[in-house]
Amino acid sequence: MSFLELKGIVKDFGAVHTIKGIDLSIERGEFVVFVGPSGCGKSTLLRLIAGLESTTAGTLHLDGRDITDVPSSKRDVAMVFQSYALYPHMTVFDNMSFALKLARVDVAVRKEKVERAAKILNLTQYLQRTPKELSGGQRQRVAIGRAIVRAPKVFLFDEPLSNLDAALRGQTRVEIANLHRSLGATTIYVTHDQIEAMTLADRVVVLRDGVIEQVGAPLELYDRPANQFVAQFIGTPPMNVLGAARLPELTRIAGSRLAADGSVGVRPEYVRVVPAGSGIPATVELVESLGSDTLIHTRVGADVSMISRQSERTTLRLGDAVGVQIDPGALLYFDRQGRALRDLQQAA
Repeated sequence: MSFLELKGIVKDFGAVHTIKGIDLSIERGEFVVFVGPSGCGKSTLLRLIAGLESTTAGTLHLDGRDITDVPSSKRDVAMVFQSYALYPHMTVFDNMSFALKLARVDVAVRKEKVERAAKILNLTQYLQRTPKELSGGQRQRVAIGRAIVRAPKVFLFDEPLSNLDAALRGQTRVEIANLHRSLGATTIYVTHDQIEAMTLADRVVVLRDGVIEQVGAPLELYDRPANQFVAQFIGTPPMNVLGAARLPELTRIAGSRLAADGSVGVRPEYVRVVPAGSGIPATVELVESLGSDTLIHTRVGADVSMISRQSERTTLRLGDAVGVQIDPGALLYFDRQGRALRDLQQAA
């Protein structure tokens, strides 16, 4: 049995079916990230694991123990919330040690655990401050430290970086990755940010409408998505996916591998913008200069939009006539239901 087992997990809120039968196995020490659009059930699934919500059906096992009906406080898991949830009148030390105090842990042991966690998180100099005297990133580290001192079997993170600015998100993301490596703890992390998912996870779980669409390593999902939804959800900017009938030139590039009622996908880095007269005729609609990368949005034909990603900078402007070249070896094929056609992709 895996370290954490979810079997047939269902969660209904009255007539609303939020989680529709989830089966998932997580190994000891894994870093698993739940991603998906708003309303897909990722935070609800995390709360079910934490015991903050009760399951409608199914079972949860942690380290060989059935915890389906075990109260949250006795599940040996610790959750870090998006909102920090710190006690404003308590010092950093008291916030981090509060759960241990409730558990009647010896004062000396509490002090040792808090000081060790504070050292890991670079919070030692802030232990006597209150939350209002800290930055957002420091408050989030306090919330993480409060989880660390409990030494749980599973760490649960519910979009912990969404309240931080871009620079702090990047910094704290690195800190969480380093923390996971140093502690070797089993971690489940919910986010809507693909960069967090791709950089932190050992495995990514993509959810939609309460079901799992695909589970796999980040680059596996990027290179070999199970369906059109995963293909377009994973990756920024999203994959270009076009119906066979919308761009006849694709049929010539793909040959017989592209079914008449199917679609073809290609990542923006495999779409090359070239001078007019070469490739498929197109018109520039938008140029996004990101410094290290340039995104060129083009209109191909009457109503087909396509994004190209290149490392070179460009002098192209809105309305310029260009050509678009597509790498045939990078094409992914989907049937009319949006399922990936694996055999065709292997043949390509």
